[in-house]
Amino acid sequence: MMQKLVKLTLMILLFPLSVLAESNQYQPGTPELLVYKHPACGCCKKWVKHIENEGIDVTSKETKKISAIKDKYGIKQNFRSCHTAVSSDGYTFEGHVPAKLIHQFLSESNSNAIGLSVPAMPVGSPGMEVGDKFMPYQVLLLLKDGSSKVYAEINTYEDQF
Repeated sequence: MMQKLVKLTLMILLFPLSVLAESNQYQPGTPELLVYKHPACGCCKKWVKHIENEGIDVTSKETKKISAIKDKYGIKQNFRSCHTAVSSDGYTFEGHVPAKLIHQFLSESNSNAIGLSVPAMPVGSPGMEVGDKFMPYQVLLLLKDGSSKVYAEINTYEDQF
């Protein structure tokens, strides 16, 4: 009798969640990023605005010791850019990673990864807009063993959104 009561209670408690999940109305929490950036960097401010506009909560922390932050999170020299963002889950997003790919990455299981990177500062990437100029670029998946692989290829400005 007790087992039936427990089972019935669980069904009642879980029913609303299953209905929401099936109807695609359930939304996981809003992603939160702590962004480390140099106080004088204008493109970092533009990138932060981009990710905020795409539904990511941001806290910015200005520092002149940005290399120490990158070292702390294991971002190798060849994967670095101007700013480093860290999610509440501990994943890193280095450089001008489009918000849509941050959302995608955080919705997946990436137990072997430390995060994503857009090395250097490609013209036309979020925060690096210069008129209508655009340079195709790759977004790299950074792995815990220090290697990387291509996570996404951004061939047009529109691919970023």
